[in-house]
Amino acid sequence: MKKINLICSILFFIVVASSCTKIDGIDQDLSFLNSVNSANLDKIFVITDDNSGIVKITPMGEGVATYTVGFGHGTGTATTATVAPGGTVSYTYPEGSYTVTIIATDLAGKSTTTTYPLTVTYVAPVDVVVTIDENMAVSATALYAKSFLVYYGDVANEVGTPMAIGETLPAHTYLTDGPFDLKVVALSGGAAKTEVVKTLFGLPITFENATMGYSFVTIGTGQAFDKIANPFATGLNMSASVGRFTRGSDGTNNTVSHLDIPIDFARGKKITMLVYNPEPTLIGKKFYVELQSAVGGIPANGLAVKNAKVTKSGEWELLTFDFSTFTTAQIPANTRFGQIVITYALGIPTGGIIYIDTISLTN
Repeated sequence: MKKINLICSILFFIVVASSCTKIDGIDQDLSFLNSVNSANLDKIFVITDDNSGIVKITPMGEGVATYTVGFGHGTGTATTATVAPGGTVSYTYPEGSYTVTIIATDLAGKSTTTTYPLTVTYVAPVDVVVTIDENMAVSATALYAKSFLVYYGDVANEVGTPMAIGETLPAHTYLTDGPFDLKVVALSGGAAKTEVVKTLFGLPITFENATMGYSFVTIGTGQAFDKIANPFATGLNMSASVGRFTRGSDGTNNTVSHLDIPIDFARGKKITMLVYNPEPTLIGKKFYVELQSAVGGIPANGLAVKNAKVTKSGEWELLTFDFSTFTTAQIPANTRFGQIVITYALGIPTGGIIYIDTISLTN
């Protein structure tokens, strides 16, 4: 009887032991993996629209254990990335067309490779703002710009000067008379670009450029300045357009003009101006030319002033304002002025109109 009990105990132990080889109800049969396949493979590309070139890639599919994304650009290990299901990877692309490869590996270790075309296009920069300081130093800002090219417009076949974001180019000196078309090209980093052209205002002032906004601001009651067709195309002045200065009703008879290109005394110290005085009673009255806004502040406003008398009426005459009589201590030889002020018949509280044209710098 004891032998029978012992045999039963051994058999019970074997049955229990064999049942313990199964863990939490999972046996060693992995044959079900043979029927596991990745399916419905796809992707989502999110391309930023700020010209950064950043593209977010989200692989999609069913039954996938892991993804390997090949960006289709670059070299080395950085050209691929491993992405878990539901994950996203970002990559920075230059503008262009690419083939993105996504390898989906399922739970059984089987891989499926799919490829997707990707096109990255940069947009043209917008809100381009060009700034020129008193030294003719150029800077610019723009939305979506990667860099700039600057063309000063004073030489033939000019190669643009590169300018980085936040950079100000060194001062530029124009060695010949203008006007000049300064062009700033905002580059997107791709093919798209935006050009801004600014016609620079400086001497000589001829009033003949149809695209230039001639900047003359009047000071005093009832005064005005405008560009008109030449009403007296005779004698010294046969040009198509002139400036008309309408004098006010008080004694302050100024018109002030800010110049994009400063008057450079290194190129001459005499200002000449064609004048037409239609009023005989104003013969002998003085025209004043004052140069202001000296680069560097020397001389101060009010010190560089010259005058010349109007000697005729009913015809054009050439007036000369000779600043060469100033010493270099008063006005250094290389002084540049950013503003010109013209005054006529100072202190006479009467109205009237006078015409001017071809304001030039000479020796």
